[in-house]
Amino acid sequence: MERSASAIWHGDLKKGTGALTTQSHVLNDTPYSFHTRFEDGAGSNPEELIAAAHAGCFTMALSSQLTSAEHPPSTIETTATVTMETTDDGPTITKIHLSTHATIPGIEKSTFDELAKKAKDGCPVSRLLKSAEITLDATLT
Repeated sequence: MERSASAIWHGDLKKGTGALTTQSHVLNDTPYSFHTRFEDGAGSNPEELIAAAHAGCFTMALSSQLTSAEHPPSTIETTATVTMETTDDGPTITKIHLSTHATIPGIEKSTFDELAKKAKDGCPVSRLLKSAEITLDATLT
């Protein structure tokens, strides 16, 4: 399986602008710029897209773990927070924190915690981003 996205950029770093388009066209000429990446401009940025990909991947992986353990979830909601810091190598994504809240009938907290950790460690995006510190808070409701 392969998926693709494209980016186009016009101009210099601080005054230039770009657009992002995904293969599915869910993102279609979505604007991004220095201001959307490092300030509060309108548009998207690579770190936000990584956060969305990680939240989605982890949530699906957790659903798979729970379903395989015969505890299908009612609801799982996850937020991924990406931290970018300046290191000696330049701007670097150093941390990703996953915060998930799940409603799962009849599961014990210890089982939920074990399956959430497996999902965090095993989702393809977590494996890709393993050079960053990835933390998890998992809440069962």
